[in-house]
Amino acid sequence: MRFRTLNDIAEICREESLAISELMILEQEKETGQPKEEIVAQMAGYYRIMKEAVRKGLETETKSRSGLVGGDARKVNEYASASEPSVGDWAGKAMAYALSVSEVNASMGRIVATPTAGSCGIIPGVFVSSQERFGWSDEKLVQGLFGAGAIGYVIANNSFISGAEGGCQAEVGSAIGMAAGALVELRGGTPEQAVHAVGLALKNTLGLICDPVAGLVEVPCIVRNGLGAVNALAAADMALAGVRSVIPSDEVIGVMLEIGAKMPSEHRETALGGLAQTPTGRKLTERIKAAKSSGRTSG
Repeated sequence: MRFRTLNDIAEICREESLAISELMILEQEKETGQPKEEIVAQMAGYYRIMKEAVRKGLETETKSRSGLVGGDARKVNEYASASEPSVGDWAGKAMAYALSVSEVNASMGRIVATPTAGSCGIIPGVFVSSQERFGWSDEKLVQGLFGAGAIGYVIANNSFISGAEGGCQAEVGSAIGMAAGALVELRGGTPEQAVHAVGLALKNTLGLICDPVAGLVEVPCIVRNGLGAVNALAAADMALAGVRSVIPSDEVIGVMLEIGAKMPSEHRETALGGLAQTPTGRKLTERIKAAKSSGRTSG
């Protein structure tokens, strides 16, 4: 890749009059030797899976294997459709769609890890709800995924995207940054604004620990996806309004690396701290273990 930092991306895009997504496609062509048509077709397949996961979580009964979660996406979607959500109708939809994909993941359904399974709902939640809201074509959203991919590439190569390495800031935080930056471009913002959106998003998830109850990608992971989608919308709006990340976004990524490296192992996907070790968290863990040992799931 010609770029390693978000600043590199902004500079190349400015010099060559490219969108971030266009730059990423060009770099993918060089890296893989595949023609653009094949690269775009593969990404289109991923987007179809994302949309299918949104639909499945809303239209079918999704219950996690542990029995801890399921059905919350439908509740939020119905509420967003019939009431006046405090966050607004479309943010409510984004939240519901993100929950939907995460619940499909917890029920062992098919999802796309963007960038991880634990954060798989955020980009689909933002993208699919925005597509419905603005009447965008699938082709436009597929293009947006390349923009998100470029941002994720930079984060992954300069910090963490794994909760086991850097906590939930690395999984959910990265997904929020990817979604926010991509949405800025989809809505006509500049590469510089997209880069600022990433910094605005990441700054506000720094230090978020990974503390899954019973070590499962369910509690609190799924709810964090729903809230993460709303955060991504907010970061994109701030950047489009002209708000800048005072600390450059690349420096924010560096801080995420620093914090993740210093984070105790108990807070990095081990289920040995945080919410997983609350009295209720421990009770749920024991219940799930007992159900497994008896060859059934808990309800």
